[in-house]
Amino acid sequence: MILIVLRLVILALIIYLLYKGFKYLFDPKRKLELAHEKEEYYFYDDAKNVRKNFFLTYKGVLFQGEKYLGESDRSFEVLSIFVWTKDPSKLQGFTVEDFLFLETDIKSSYPMAQIDWKSPIKELMIKAKKEEETR
Repeated sequence: MILIVLRLVILALIIYLLYKGFKYLFDPKRKLELAHEKEEYYFYDDAKNVRKNFFLTYKGVLFQGEKYLGESDRSFEVLSIFVWTKDPSKLQGFTVEDFLFLETDIKSSYPMAQIDWKSPIKELMIKAKKEEETR
């Protein structure tokens, strides 16, 4: 009798470990950290939960975006997004085109949103828009 119970406990432990292993392998936060280390692009967002910020990594820089819900014509949508990075010193080598790429990717998830960058990215984007307008 004890042998059967011991086998069931071992079987349950193996199933639990397999479950935890798969959960770890497919965890989006782990994928974000891995992409950040490899300096690849990855967008992590819980689109169903407006209260949760999204994270994206691009060229080794981790960005965070804060979503704000607002009223559009006939529904409530994310209308405003603020994006920043905690370590602006890692932005060396970034161009306006890189930030425009990030904006278009964010817009693909939130087409009604206006994207505002926090300093120092904001100043670069304003300067680029002024240069574009003068052309």
